[in-house]
Amino acid sequence: MKNKYLYIETFGCQMNVHDSGQMAVLLRDLGYEPTDDSAKADCILINTCSIREKAEQKAMSELGRLMKLKEKNPNLIVGFAGCLAQHLGARVHGRVKNVDLVFGTHNIHRLPEMMARVQKERKPVTEVGFSSSLHSLGIFAPPPKGAVGAFVSIMQGCDNYCAYCVVPFLRGPEMSREPKDIVGEIEKLAGRGIREVTLLGQNVNSYGKKTGGRGDFVFLLKKINDIEGIERIRFTTSHPRDLSEELISCFGSLRKLCRHIHLPVQSGSSRILKRMNRGYTAEEYLEKVARLRRVCPEISITSDIIVGFPGETQKDYQETIDMMEKIRFDSVFSFKYSERKGTAAQAIEGKVPETEKKLRLREVQALQDRHTQEKNTSLEGSVQEVLVEGQSRNSRQDMTGRTSSWKIVNFEGRSELIGRTVPVRISRGYLHSLRGKQITP
Repeated sequence: MKNKYLYIETFGCQMNVHDSGQMAVLLRDLGYEPTDDSAKADCILINTCSIREKAEQKAMSELGRLMKLKEKNPNLIVGFAGCLAQHLGARVHGRVKNVDLVFGTHNIHRLPEMMARVQKERKPVTEVGFSSSLHSLGIFAPPPKGAVGAFVSIMQGCDNYCAYCVVPFLRGPEMSREPKDIVGEIEKLAGRGIREVTLLGQNVNSYGKKTGGRGDFVFLLKKINDIEGIERIRFTTSHPRDLSEELISCFGSLRKLCRHIHLPVQSGSSRILKRMNRGYTAEEYLEKVARLRRVCPEISITSDIIVGFPGETQKDYQETIDMMEKIRFDSVFSFKYSERKGTAAQAIEGKVPETEKKLRLREVQALQDRHTQEKNTSLEGSVQEVLVEGQSRNSRQDMTGRTSSWKIVNFEGRSELIGRTVPVRISRGYLHSLRGKQITP
């Protein structure tokens, strides 16, 4: 029997990467082997993101490019998945002809069934309905051979309705998995050599609020902390409004919880935060950062910032700059405000000119580069515990891994170190990584 090959292209966040892994597992059971060569594929899936307009444009452009392969091979099955598929639904078929399959964020578990329909009926299939269950989140995706870390989805959806965000419309209402199911999945991962897990959710801080008292996020972290074989626990993303005192205290009490938190601030202006419907003030955010650093002085804090939100004055923007100077984040993902259809921000007056948004973004990024370089330089001479993930992309003699605080470290070493946590003395701090030397007994 001729081998069948699957090519998946993923856009967007860690959650999409995890979703793509689940799709690959489901199609592997149908005989599809993964390939990095789209021209070789019998099935192509594009897993999309719709958070920003640029991501949408890139996904549609890539779909158009890959559809040219279908002109050469009419038997090729092309599927369009993820948030943008959820948003556009059947309209994808109108924008790009001959797409076989369009499915949304709640229908991953139905992929084998949808593939069978396409193959039998040779008609386009569209499935973008929301489900009241968590079937898709429960698909176990075995890690690749030699992997050290893995993603684990603990919930899906969001109830926050930030004014700029489409996620509640594309991922649906917030639902949490049962703690025992999550623990069971992580135990299986540990048995396959995984040493670090990253818990995924639109707002992990609100995990468990709808499970009838069967455990909140702190309860879940403590359960995972007890799993033999797991050395490190990470999570993303945290909403500042729901960052409780109990969760903050975990950074001082849970040995396996990494000394890093991604805490999106979005703006340093309380007036703009109110317009964004974020549910906290700039002062409250600053106080939570201060409490995190009191509990765990070495914690690394990363964030997201949006510039040019409707109504953002020069004063509002300067307050964001001032906050960055006060906090000095380890790194920041920064973006120009991108209007998304259906969000509350569409109706807010005071649109910021594109030229001004670009200027503000350049300034934010330049300031953050200085702060990141300062942070990394300050680690020179220190000894960091590095979980070795694999060979460096830049040198065959080097290994690469991360510190508990999410810093990339490259050092000379051998492949036997993969999966081990080793002490490395940092010799040089660069903008995007650290250089060091392994300390041997």
